[in-house]
Amino acid sequence: MTSRPAMRHVPYEGTEKESLHVALDRHRDGVVWKLQGLDEERARRPLTPSGTNLLGLVKHLASVEYGWFCETFGREAEPLWFDPYKGEDIVAADDETVESILAFYARARTAADLAIAEIPLEETGTAWDGRTVSMRWVLVHMLEETARHLGHMDILRELTDGTTGFLPPLPR
Repeated sequence: MTSRPAMRHVPYEGTEKESLHVALDRHRDGVVWKLQGLDEERARRPLTPSGTNLLGLVKHLASVEYGWFCETFGREAEPLWFDPYKGEDIVAADDETVESILAFYARARTAADLAIAEIPLEETGTAWDGRTVSMRWVLVHMLEETARHLGHMDILRELTDGTTGFLPPLPR
């Protein structure tokens, strides 16, 4: 019998940081689930005129996790093998696999989680464009960014194989 993964819920009386972090994690988990069960061809199949595909969206989200949570606050980030400023973060290269992109996303999440745990909400850093931003702003922004792209992934996954929902369906 297959079971549904446990879904964390935003605590009803949690701290601000805990609530924002759990909300982000819920959407991150949905991003990962959108690739589960797909072969390489279906994960990278472009389904919009711009070429957007599921695998490219996960690569993009990994890239921006490193950018916003690590680079903004002067923390180490994994060296990127692509240029996100040229749009290369939204395109899965031929040699990038579902497994390698999911591993990249997992490493980005781990690095971001460490930054979230160690940096107070009020602490500021410098964004890629020179703006001063707080950890609070970055958490809200990444929650919005992840939710936005998870919505895109909902549509792309449904167009790929008809699968819908936030989590796998319960077994019958």
